[in-house]
Amino acid sequence: MDRVLKDARISGSLNLSNRSLREVPNEVYKSLDAIGEGEKWWEAVELQKLILAHNEIELLKEELRNLPLLSVLNVSHNKLTSLPASIGELHILKSLDVSFNLIENIPEEIVSAAALVKFDCSNNQLKDLPSSLGQCAALSELKGNKLIMLPKEMIASCTMLTEINASKNMLSAMPDNIGSLSRLIRLDLHQNRISSIPSSINGCLSLLEFYMGNNDLSSLPAEIGALTKLGTFDLHSNKLKEYPVEACTLQLSVLDLSNNSLSGLPPEIGLMTTLRKLLLNGNPLRTLRSSLVNGPTAALLKFLRSRLPTDEGSAATATAKEDVITMAARMSFSSKEISLEGLGLNVVPSEAWKSSDIIKVNLSKNAIEELPVEFSSCISLEALILSKNKIKEWPGGILKSLPKFSCLKLDNNPLRQIASNAFQTTPKLQILDLSGNAGCLPEHPEFSSMPELQELYLRRMQISVFPAEIMSLKQLRTLDLSQNSLQHIPQGIKDMTRLTELDLSDNNISALPPELGLLEPSLQVLKLDGNPLRSIRRTILDRGTKAILKYLKERVAED
Repeated sequence: MDRVLKDARISGSLNLSNRSLREVPNEVYKSLDAIGEGEKWWEAVELQKLILAHNEIELLKEELRNLPLLSVLNVSHNKLTSLPASIGELHILKSLDVSFNLIENIPEEIVSAAALVKFDCSNNQLKDLPSSLGQCAALSELKGNKLIMLPKEMIASCTMLTEINASKNMLSAMPDNIGSLSRLIRLDLHQNRISSIPSSINGCLSLLEFYMGNNDLSSLPAEIGALTKLGTFDLHSNKLKEYPVEACTLQLSVLDLSNNSLSGLPPEIGLMTTLRKLLLNGNPLRTLRSSLVNGPTAALLKFLRSRLPTDEGSAATATAKEDVITMAARMSFSSKEISLEGLGLNVVPSEAWKSSDIIKVNLSKNAIEELPVEFSSCISLEALILSKNKIKEWPGGILKSLPKFSCLKLDNNPLRQIASNAFQTTPKLQILDLSGNAGCLPEHPEFSSMPELQELYLRRMQISVFPAEIMSLKQLRTLDLSQNSLQHIPQGIKDMTRLTELDLSDNNISALPPELGLLEPSLQVLKLDGNPLRSIRRTILDRGTKAILKYLKERVAED
């Protein structure tokens, strides 16, 4: 023990896990006071990381306050029944893991641990969490267990949360203000007693994974369709009687509807071409053959598409197209947004650019070939959605006239090669989607001309070499390079420290640079499916992003 403590005074890290300890040695609480003869007191450092996991510890003393520089504390898998109030005096504590104990209450004083980023209190006896936890403004990852409710006050304040794991609890409802968590990436509420999802869920626009299996849901809100980034949606073992048409616009890769009460499916699900896995077993489906339900997802989607109306203008069959446009324009007066999606338009109607107050225009799924010059007068325009049209030229002349422009989606157009300096027309762009435009990027695209870019989507573009200029985008949070021909990822990716999501699936990557592991913990989602990776064991890949990054980070240390 003396040797371990001596090493800790040099490194600032102490690991006493798996030692059958029944209590924390007193020397731990006063490690600097126990400097022995021969030790250089001027080289000693205070504890910053303390690991006490997998012991028999029943109590943490209030003397914990004597470790003010502690940033990581792991006391998981012990026999604690409470936490000391002095936990709040650890003002720079970032990671607290008290999982797998017998804790019944979290002290209100935890609010003073204002630097807390990760808090795992799962597998305890907790029935609630202190609402004051919401004052830990930096909190991004929360895991709890046996909870009856999630406090609305906490949800309202914890706007930095990127992950909530409250699975296997006793929650009967989701907080009505869940939509205030606009940065939430992963929400796991499976195996609870939740009967409905609030409509405010449409505010969780960063959500990538949503797990609601084993609950009491009988319906889904139409607002689910607003979660444009959602990739995995688990709804198995509920009481759903139908799947809403509004949710058929989601770009899901996995949709689990197994063991519900579905008697049929909307044919619009067939348009969800990103679906790789659609699970339907255990439903009383009457309109689908069992061979389709249990067969390949692609065959099922194809069948559902065949049941759709063939009229391309079906979106406007109930009302004349002109009336739909007029109605959309009228609604835009209050919303400042206008959607003319899927109307079979060949040209942009004047209603889309008449008002200088419009901030968002959605013209996706039409047959538009070019933008009218009048768009230059839309000085308030921030977002322009042009997905799935017939646009061939980069609309730089118009875009450079829009001072607030920050979002452009040009995916799935027959876009010709963009000039290398074209991005100079959109210096304030934060979101850019060019997916499905093979060959449109110049040899050296000047991405650096868009220093504020936060999301970049370059799917299905036949890219074989990682564009080096991407690494100049220091604000980038989401990078999608899936379904290309990449073979290598540069070491310099370690400098993209703001990345939270990186999609490299369906490429030709056989090895990853160990430096990629240095993006942990900021990188929350790393997608690698569909690559011939040989340098990482399948068991590690199957464990997900954290395990992969940890493995790569260890390789850096070894090198």
